[in-house]
Amino acid sequence: MMGSMSIWHWLVVLVIIMLVFGTKKLGNIGSDVGKAVKGFKDGVKGGEEENKAAAPGTPGSTQQVADKSTIDVEAKEKNKL
Repeated sequence: MMGSMSIWHWLVVLVIIMLVFGTKKLGNIGSDVGKAVKGFKDGVKGGEEENKAAAPGTPGSTQQVADKSTIDVEAKEKNKL
């Protein structure tokens, strides 16, 4: 059967990959892929939070802050009597 691969086929492929790349390089690749996935999830989560903050009718949607380390202050004038 050409369509199905048994566990022995996958083990042979895994051994060949380990011989070609080595375990240290495979570990580094796995770590880099994990960091990339985490960064992507954080980016998607951050984008959803920005969309919620900018949605009309939600509290705090009147002011937009470009940078989270920046503090936006509203100045009011005093009327002189």
